[in-house]
Amino acid sequence: MPTPRYQQLVDRFAAQIRNGRLSPGTRLPTHRQLAAAERIGLVTATRVYAELASLGLVSGETGRGTFVKEMLLPRDQGIDQHALATDIVDLNFNYPALPGQAEMLRSALRQLSTAGDLEALLRYQPHGGRPHERACVARHLERRGLSIAASQVMLVDGAQHGLATTVMALLKPGDVVAADTLTYPGFKLLAQAHRLELVALPAAGAGPDLDALDTLCKRRRVRAVYTIPTLHNPLGWVMKASRRKQLAALAQRHDLLIVEDGAYAFLAADAPAPLAAFAPEHTVYVSGFSKNVATGLRVGYVAAPPAMVPKIERAIRATTWNTPGVMIALACGWLEDGTVARLEADKRADAAARQAIAARALGKLKRISHPASYFVWLPLPAEVRADRIAMELMRERISVSTAEPFAVSAHVPHAIRLALGSVEPATLDEALQTVASVIERYAY
Repeated sequence: MPTPRYQQLVDRFAAQIRNGRLSPGTRLPTHRQLAAAERIGLVTATRVYAELASLGLVSGETGRGTFVKEMLLPRDQGIDQHALATDIVDLNFNYPALPGQAEMLRSALRQLSTAGDLEALLRYQPHGGRPHERACVARHLERRGLSIAASQVMLVDGAQHGLATTVMALLKPGDVVAADTLTYPGFKLLAQAHRLELVALPAAGAGPDLDALDTLCKRRRVRAVYTIPTLHNPLGWVMKASRRKQLAALAQRHDLLIVEDGAYAFLAADAPAPLAAFAPEHTVYVSGFSKNVATGLRVGYVAAPPAMVPKIERAIRATTWNTPGVMIALACGWLEDGTVARLEADKRADAAARQAIAARALGKLKRISHPASYFVWLPLPAEVRADRIAMELMRERISVSTAEPFAVSAHVPHAIRLALGSVEPATLDEALQTVASVIERYAY
């Protein structure tokens, strides 16, 4: 039986998208143009685009047309990340977005295009950012409980770049850095690249075991501590103020540099002030706008003690020379007009709703999470191997992460980390039910 005409066109477009001949963002012909060019009816042309949309290859924007979507995730980026087919549900990597954000960007770009200092954005920027933009971020930090001078804020190309410049500026190969037994994989990569020795700190409730850190510092020359005190990734804890004070005292006693990662801190509405407020002379605070605004907005910031600022600015100069002017102008505009605050509130509500979905779908499975976070940690029963679960879920077209990318020590627990922020709620519900079913199949 011959292939229907509409299916031939679907297959042709799909092949051109997958082989890169039609790149992401390409505007396709209108329905009428396609019908005229291919000598098919308008209903058939509409069916072609509907089929491509159902495959996740294109998206229609009212009043603008049909566009090719970004189909693959790049290799070797993010958490145990690999290229994913369009029909795979991604519970591996978080890129939370809310409806309407694309229109917000379009409006912001229109506003920026009429700004009086637009030409200034075409020139090199100061290495740590322009003074008024540093002041804008300083005001943002003050609302989070960290009062700091604008001169102590440096703008960077995302939080990961902030961590990288901090490591380059303040640490050297061979330095011993303490980190949680399970921690953010991006810092592990930095430690490996800069030949730092990571030493695992066991967990003790909602935070690292500070007695173990004290003992470690008495045995060895520990140079720094990398920590995520507010909305820990992947375990979701929020350290109490009393423990922050205890860690600040340890930093003072042992002359420790504290590298504080605040990427997900916005999700914990009632958290204590950042560690940098408790140990201002020892702490470098790093965060950005990837999670609270959008992953494509590669703007981050580093807040550091005055003595450390020139060193970090030199690292910025050595890596990117200066800050991304256009992106920072957008971010600061959204900080000033309240857009970032609104997005943060909306994402806290969105994350809480997704945690409720996870609680229902995962049922009796043990889970560790914060009630307003975008991830869930699933410790597996003793007899269940994480790699087997991950492979079985991939057969079900669901991508998850095992504990391996997060583990600092040689002992890697059998657990699954689920990112909740990258798929539609209905898809998330169905996928999590499948996760629970697969684990229960092996455990019981």
